[in-house]
Amino acid sequence: MRLSFFTLFYIVYFSCWAQEIIPGADRGDVYLSKLKSKNIAVACNHTSVVGDLHLIDYLLTKKIRIDKIFAPEHGFRGEADAGAYLKSEVDQKTGIAIKSLYGKNFKPSSQDLKGIDLVVFDIQDVGVRFYTYISTLQYILEACGEANIPVLILDRPNPNGHYVDGPVLEAKHKSFVGMQPIPVVYGMTIGEYAQMLVGEKWLQMKSYPKIDIIKCLNYSHTSKVHVKIPPSPNLKTDQAIRLYPSLCLFEGTDISVGRGTETPFELFGSPRLDAKFLKDTFTPIPRKGASAPFLVNQLCYGQKLHNYETESKFDIGFVLQAYKFYLDEKKNFFLPSLFFDNLAGNSTLRWQIINGKSEQDMRASWSKDLEKFKKIRKRYLLYSDFGNK
Repeated sequence: MRLSFFTLFYIVYFSCWAQEIIPGADRGDVYLSKLKSKNIAVACNHTSVVGDLHLIDYLLTKKIRIDKIFAPEHGFRGEADAGAYLKSEVDQKTGIAIKSLYGKNFKPSSQDLKGIDLVVFDIQDVGVRFYTYISTLQYILEACGEANIPVLILDRPNPNGHYVDGPVLEAKHKSFVGMQPIPVVYGMTIGEYAQMLVGEKWLQMKSYPKIDIIKCLNYSHTSKVHVKIPPSPNLKTDQAIRLYPSLCLFEGTDISVGRGTETPFELFGSPRLDAKFLKDTFTPIPRKGASAPFLVNQLCYGQKLHNYETESKFDIGFVLQAYKFYLDEKKNFFLPSLFFDNLAGNSTLRWQIINGKSEQDMRASWSKDLEKFKKIRKRYLLYSDFGNK
């Protein structure tokens, strides 16, 4: 039987589409030779795996010398609470020193890098500006540039890499939850973002490091990405990862995102939301990865989003809904620390919410800067974009 052209096209197309994504770490045949006879440091956490082995164990089986491990927020094992101060330690299994980059210092010191020939970076990101792994990446690149040490990045797919959206960070709101003028969702892998940091000269240094990126195979910015290992204690599912860019704004408000429940970032609520309109309930309690959750032991009214069909956009609608049905004085909705502004990347969004501006007005206010960023982004893409917005 002779198949038509279109039938053959769809067979080839969908067979390619269905191919498993292979992260950079799984491509040892490409990068192991670059590590031989070198003293290396590895920036990694619990997501840094090669098949069934942790990257550290895998490299040791290949006789690679590892002098030091750099650990980001949540620690080497990925179990610490968000924002928890982490001390440096020694890995009990391997005896390798673990230097915390989320404790006394965020950036490796010259002493930390003494005797190091190469730094390997392998951490699963979620493609959101305020997810702090990209801030750790920046500090590592800066430290390596100053010490003239190259960086090898084992790239991983971005589960939110299929769109670009949200306000672009203004310089006065720079913090560890946002260090560069990028939108909330920036549509790049760790490797692509590293190229942009170097190419746009955004690093705070004179000498830039040499970076080498081991690309993923079978990945594009239209790929549907399943994250097998939760990248942090409160992003347990693909649904939570998809909702995270929009729901994380609640961290700067009087609203819980479900830390201390079985399904964080798949719901929101507060004792001070109107139960007549937001009828779902939950009660945060201490749990692993959320030892002292916001609104602990308080019955919260809100909305569960486990089956919510997410769109490819930064959705301010959840915050607008919560603000509308907030029963306490509206001035108490936003926390006094103004952490909300750092997450949003500006103070405009908070002002717009308070003053009843529409979502359309809000999106229009960041559209110009967003389009400017998209043009910059295109220069550094390593994977097919298929004309994504």
